[in-house]
Amino acid sequence: MKRYWEIDALRGLMLVLMTVTHLPTRLTDPLGQPFGFVSAAEGFVLLSAFVAGLVYSRIGHVRGVDSMRQAFWRRVLKVYLCQAAILLFLFTVIAALGVHIDQPAVKNLVSYYLAEPRDGFLFGLLLIYEPPLLDILPMYIFFMLMSPWVLAFAMRHGWTLVMVASATVWAMAQFGLSEWVYGLAVRYLGVPVPFHEMGAFNTYAWQFLWFAGLCLGASRNAPDARPLRFPAWLLAAAAGIALYGFYWRHTGINGQAPFGGDVEMNLLFDKWQLGPLRIVNLVALGILAVGFGPALMRKIPRLHWLEAMGSASLPVFCAHLVAVLLVLAFYGDNQLARPWWGDGLLLAAVFAGMYFVARFTRGADVPPPADDVPSEPARA
Repeated sequence: MKRYWEIDALRGLMLVLMTVTHLPTRLTDPLGQPFGFVSAAEGFVLLSAFVAGLVYSRIGHVRGVDSMRQAFWRRVLKVYLCQAAILLFLFTVIAALGVHIDQPAVKNLVSYYLAEPRDGFLFGLLLIYEPPLLDILPMYIFFMLMSPWVLAFAMRHGWTLVMVASATVWAMAQFGLSEWVYGLAVRYLGVPVPFHEMGAFNTYAWQFLWFAGLCLGASRNAPDARPLRFPAWLLAAAAGIALYGFYWRHTGINGQAPFGGDVEMNLLFDKWQLGPLRIVNLVALGILAVGFGPALMRKIPRLHWLEAMGSASLPVFCAHLVAVLLVLAFYGDNQLARPWWGDGLLLAAVFAGMYFVARFTRGADVPPPADDVPSEPARA
């Protein structure tokens, strides 16, 4: 099956931007949401969903739905083991360093675990307690668990009903669906984890982004699939929206908060809720990427180091988390803790480590082609 090196390069770029955002340096704020009011997390989730739809729908078409589902389960297990390993690293090495050094950044990061170590450990492994920075993989696992059922349904009945349902859940998430479900869990299941310790991402909102990417990827395997083409007027409108978002983000007096202290208005661009105007900004950037990306990729040299990191996105993502946690343990979250040259050396060392992990794990994070997946047993 053809591998899209452009997608790998884009995923590598998203990993670089996430690392710059998470590491406390002088570049954290300037390079946070660099293309407008859209972060690297949205790009990473959308691209990951696209690849999942592309790969696993191909397995479903060639080998059957059961084989596709088993391939999803294997991927989920791998991601869960990575999440569990990072949690153990956080609860042992990082927590011990934070308490020994008396590092406020670490103690705030694991405040619930330090207050309730047994519940923190148990519910962390159950993916209910999600410390900051460690809340992306649990969301990814949840989406991967749902994906085989959604893909199987869409392969039989089309994507219209799926996307309508997904958009409806996203809309409900804007009006408190997550808090309502949490209230039911506390009332009937006795969940002791506070709501704010269950991850910053609103999963009910972000599922819309995942299933949109899954739909786009799976559609590439349809028998009548054609290259995506957009009319000139749509490209012009997308360019206008993207340029305005870029200008507003980098010249507005409020920085990454488009409306300053107006909490209600900022929800329109909210990252964690995946606000509606944030989706508009993301769609505009996506249209431009599809419309002009292929021509641009033919003119610039291939960035093999970005491709390497993108093709090994899971181990590289985990490596970036380990690096960020170690920096927080020793330096704290002060972005001015080092001089400019110190920030440069730190970023160079972290990126070199991420690239080494990508090369060392080369091939280990690549999904199997359809021909390597066992087929379903024949039915009488």
